[in-house]
Amino acid sequence: MARLLLLCAVSGLLLAAVAAIPPPEEAARMARFVLHSCDWGALATLSTQEGLRGHPFANIFSLSDGPPGPRGGSGVPYLYLTDMEISVQDLEVNSNASLTVSLAQTPYCKKHGYDPQNPLCAHIIFVGSIVKVNDSEAGLAEKALFSRHPEMESWPKDHNWFFAKFNITNIWVLDYFGGLKIVTPEEYYSVKP
Repeated sequence: MARLLLLCAVSGLLLAAVAAIPPPEEAARMARFVLHSCDWGALATLSTQEGLRGHPFANIFSLSDGPPGPRGGSGVPYLYLTDMEISVQDLEVNSNASLTVSLAQTPYCKKHGYDPQNPLCAHIIFVGSIVKVNDSEAGLAEKALFSRHPEMESWPKDHNWFFAKFNITNIWVLDYFGGLKIVTPEEYYSVKP
């Protein structure tokens, strides 16, 4: 029951956050806003699996840049990973990846009648690499992830879970008509969502 109440509270906070979408001329702020509004993303790697080697391979991962709420995000996408996962096996060979998050996973786009492919249903594409967090950052990653994904705490310990982050090198924002906007990591981290 407590878990259900927590999830309802988180959903309410996310709904409130999505109501205050940034204007399209603030692309860096939009990127931060969309990431913070999302609980998961599509992570694409280059496959190392037999029969798929070298091909793009996208997989869904839970993520968090901080506890829910309008001021909780750091902008850093944190993940909870295990070497048993096939995309993580790809990352062990080549840590480069892309990560896409979209407001389509929030109530925002449905509320406004936007198809997920409509540019007004903003989505962000991050390019970079996945790195394990160091000991000094592990507590921050744990708080960010477990506050949004409480069931993670009970996942099997024998799977050797570890905290990782998406190290952003490039950012593309599609939130309006007229094409993609490029945001630098410096611009991205200098604004609040």
